[in-house]
Amino acid sequence: MKTIFPILFGHMPFPILLLLLFLSWEPSAVAARSGHKAIAIGAANRSQCAGRRIYVRDLPSGFNADLLATCDDFPILFELRESQEKSLLPFLANHGLGPLTYNRSRSWYRTEPLFFELLFHRRLREYSCLVADPVHADAVFVPYYTALAALPYLYSPTNWNDSALHGRDLADWLLRGDRPAIWSRRGGHDHFVAVAGSAWDFDNDPDQPPLWGTAFLGLPELYNLTAIALESRAWPLQEHAVPPPTSFHPATVARLEAWLTRTRRSRRPLLMLFAGGAAPTGGRPNIASSIHAECDLRPDLCELVDCSKGSCVHEPARFMRPMLRARFCLQPPSETPTRRSTFDGILAGCIPVFFEEASAERQFGWHLPRRRYDDFSVTIPKEEVVFGGRRIVDVLQAIPPARVLRMREAVLELAPTVIYRRHGSSAALRARKDAFDIAVDGVLRRIRRRVREMEQGKDPLLLVDEDDDETWTSTSTDGHQ
Repeated sequence: MKTIFPILFGHMPFPILLLLLFLSWEPSAVAARSGHKAIAIGAANRSQCAGRRIYVRDLPSGFNADLLATCDDFPILFELRESQEKSLLPFLANHGLGPLTYNRSRSWYRTEPLFFELLFHRRLREYSCLVADPVHADAVFVPYYTALAALPYLYSPTNWNDSALHGRDLADWLLRGDRPAIWSRRGGHDHFVAVAGSAWDFDNDPDQPPLWGTAFLGLPELYNLTAIALESRAWPLQEHAVPPPTSFHPATVARLEAWLTRTRRSRRPLLMLFAGGAAPTGGRPNIASSIHAECDLRPDLCELVDCSKGSCVHEPARFMRPMLRARFCLQPPSETPTRRSTFDGILAGCIPVFFEEASAERQFGWHLPRRRYDDFSVTIPKEEVVFGGRRIVDVLQAIPPARVLRMREAVLELAPTVIYRRHGSSAALRARKDAFDIAVDGVLRRIRRRVREMEQGKDPLLLVDEDDDETWTSTSTDGHQ
C-alpha cells in the first residue's frame, strides 16, 4: 500500500509511515501530556521509583525512526544471509515484534532480531518510572537504533572505509548539540543504549584501518555509555549481553501459562536435538561437524533441524515443534559464541547443552544466573568431543531421569524471564519480570555503581559483571513496570 503523502514520504509503505508517526512523538511531549499521571505515581509510590527513574533523550528522527525505511537498501545483507526473503520491512510490524505467524496466532510472531532496538524502545514507553526532567533521572536512555545506523558501514562498499564515523553524529549531538548539560552532568555514565547485535561488530579502533564492523563502542566520546547488546565481548567494559528476542510475545498470563503447560506435558522421545546450519565441509575438525556426525550415526536419539539459509529466523514452528520432542538442545558456538537458539530451547523446556563458557555463562548473567548453571544446563568442553573422542550421547544418557526432570523444571522457571512480552500486555503479566524488566534492572544497578564510583573518584569502567547474580530471586516486578 502506498502512502497518501507522496511528496513527504515517496513510496514508503503505510506500516512504516505509522511507525514513523508513532516514534516521532517527542518523549518530553508524551511526558507532558501524561505528566499528571507520572506525578501521581511518584507521589503515591515514591519508594517504588526510588533509584529507578529513567529519562528518554529526545533524539532527532534521523537517529531512529527515519532509519526504519532504509533496512532494505543493502543487497549484500541479504546475500550474506542466503535468505529467500528480499525485504525486512514486513518484520517492522507490531513495533518490531513482526507479523503474526498465522492469522489465528495470538502470541507467536515472525520476529527479526535486527529490530530489537525498536522493540526495546516501544517497551520503554510503558515504563512506569519515566520522568520528564533529566535532573530527577537515575538513568538516561538514548533511543539510537545502533544496528540500523550501522548498516551502511557494514553492507555498503562505498562506506566501508568510513566505518569509524558510525555514531560520531550522535556523540556530537549528545555532547555539543541539544542540552549538552544532560550528558556532562555525569559524563555520560548514566546514559544507556540498546544494540541489536554483537558488541564485536562495533569494536573497531577508530584510529586504525577499518576491519569488519564499526568503531561505535570505540569512540572516546561515547566510552562512558552503557550498551545492552545481544552478545558481549570477552572483556565487556561498556556492554552487557541480554537475550535476543524469541518469537513468543504473550500479552496475558493465561497465554504464557498455556504455553508453559504445553511444554511440561510434551512427550520427549528424543534424547537431543541440534537446530542449525548444514554440516561444515572441509577445514579443521570442529564441534559442529562432530555433532552432525553423532546425529547421523544415531538418528533414533538425535534430530537435526536444518536452519541453513536463514530458514528458521522467521519460522518458529520449524524448530519449536522438534524442540518440544527433545530432552536436550545442543548449543555449540557458530560464527559467534552465542546462539538465539539457546533461548528458543529454554522456551521449549529443552535443556541447553553448551560446549564453551563464552556461549552463555560469560554472557547473560542478568538472565541466566551463573551460580545456577548446573541446575538448568550441561557443559561438555568442545575439545573433549572434537579431539578427545568423548561422545555427547554417552554424557547425556548418563544423567539420571530424575535429575533430567529437575533440570527441565529449572529451565521452565527461567523461560518467562528470557522472553519479551508484548507491549500493552495485561496488568497481571506486567507484574511478572520478563527479559526487558530484568535488563532494565541490570542497567540501573550498573549505572548506580558507576555513578557511585565516579563520585568517589574511582574508575567506574572497572566494574565488569560484578552484579550478574544480584537480586535474581524473584519473577515479580513489585509493580515497577
